[in-house]
Amino acid sequence: MKNYKKILSVVMTAAMAASLAACGNSTANTSSTTDAAASDAAQTSDAASDAAQTSDAAATESGAGTSSDGKKYTIGICQQLEHPALDQATQGFEDALTELLGSGNVTFDLQNAQGEQANCATISNGFVANNYDLILANATTALQCAAAATSTIPVIGTSVTDYATALDIDNWTGSTGTNVSGTADLAPIDQQEDMLVELFPDAKNVGILYCSAEPNSAYQATEFEKALDEDSISYKEYTVSDSNDIASVVQSAVSECDVLYIPTDNTMAGNTESINNIALPAGVPIIAGEEGICSGCGVATLSISYYDIGYTAGKMAYDVLVNGADISTMDVQYAENVTKEYNADICSQLGITVSDDYTAIAAE
Repeated sequence: MKNYKKILSVVMTAAMAASLAACGNSTANTSSTTDAAASDAAQTSDAASDAAQTSDAAATESGAGTSSDGKKYTIGICQQLEHPALDQATQGFEDALTELLGSGNVTFDLQNAQGEQANCATISNGFVANNYDLILANATTALQCAAAATSTIPVIGTSVTDYATALDIDNWTGSTGTNVSGTADLAPIDQQEDMLVELFPDAKNVGILYCSAEPNSAYQATEFEKALDEDSISYKEYTVSDSNDIASVVQSAVSECDVLYIPTDNTMAGNTESINNIALPAGVPIIAGEEGICSGCGVATLSISYYDIGYTAGKMAYDVLVNGADISTMDVQYAENVTKEYNADICSQLGITVSDDYTAIAAE
């Protein structure tokens, strides 16, 4: 709850800054409102400045076909940061709406928050100021900021592990009861722990590595620990507050643990090379929560398709925009399929052999 309230405060502060800036520049051209709002609000924060500078990627036209209602839509996309999983989810979302709405009928304003909460708030407030038709919030912090920024514009999330945790919802029933719905990236955590036991039956000490600023990572860590408890395996959490802590924390983890587990954590996903440079020479294998992390530093993962959950999110957006679906009652959707995958290169270097039901992650 404290984390969500903090984000709400950040969003409100950013909104006030944007509003004051707008009052001082009433002659601004309305066609550039997104860049102006982001840029003006960015003056209150060095982090937000970076977000404003990325807005030149906004408003990319797309599509083929025709919209069933003939209306043209503008959709704001706040992506928490750039890494393969989130990139794939955004692509799936855009592809779905392009196919369903048609050429010239949808414009995407895609903005990257560069992993900064302040940027997510600035971007979300800019979308609200422009009165966009819908917002896609890609990853947990982006979702929290978008939900805090508006209670009226539909917000579709994707790459969010647990909506109840992200939005501080008690007595979860499957839908939020608000202007928010979307798709989740949660792969069965008990099966991820089964994978660890299968590959490393002699493991006695497991390190759980994640960013403490990401509530859905903490949720996954707790669930993974429950599974480890059932198998009487000892564990310890190793958390970072941001990417600056990663090297020292990973060094501590590999010196104390037999195996590491990394959930679907955006901070870790953006720093897999740094993690691998420490874990691999130490001979400590990593079970990853998703394919992108596994391809960078892991040995195996129980992975979903981020493109698919993004595509499903796009279909949900279409249902809201064109068919008038009530977003407050739309159940959050989950990936239909999970795949056991392994990193052939790292497995080879560590002398790990997997069974035939694992699929090798394609080399980039």
